[in-house]
Amino acid sequence: MTTRTQVLIPIFIAAVIVGAAGLMSLPSEAKLKSVEFPMGTIKVDDVPLQVQIADTEPRRIRGLMFQDQLPYDQGMIFVFEQSGLYSLWMLNMQFSLDMIWFDQDGKVVHIETDVPPCKTALEIASCQSVIPNENAVYILEVTSGFVINNNITKDSVLTIISI
Repeated sequence: MTTRTQVLIPIFIAAVIVGAAGLMSLPSEAKLKSVEFPMGTIKVDDVPLQVQIADTEPRRIRGLMFQDQLPYDQGMIFVFEQSGLYSLWMLNMQFSLDMIWFDQDGKVVHIETDVPPCKTALEIASCQSVIPNENAVYILEVTSGFVINNNITKDSVLTIISI
């Protein structure tokens, strides 16, 4: 007959391994330092948004990590120097997101809705990247529900007012 200890020891060891794997996947402390984001204004179709601008590597690495849920009129825009296949993940996010990739002309090339955060050690260990099918120059992250509430589709267009 199996004792309680014989059952709990392997479970404890597995939990330690998963936790250690999760901690190793965290970005280095230098990458998680407080990062200041400049602010800008964009429109998606006719919907204006105040956005935090992630236009440098440290800003893009930090993204919306550890921030509280944003109102529907705010977001973060990732700006890249050249068109490419840029992926995002939900490491240390506190809320679900809608993500919209745009090409250099502001046309939508990919949409992901209601992407869940990776907060716990087990979620972090299995946190997957979201990868678009087409090249983009901009990625917009907004609170989950934005895409549906504002009827954002592949026909939507990004207009940059100030970034």
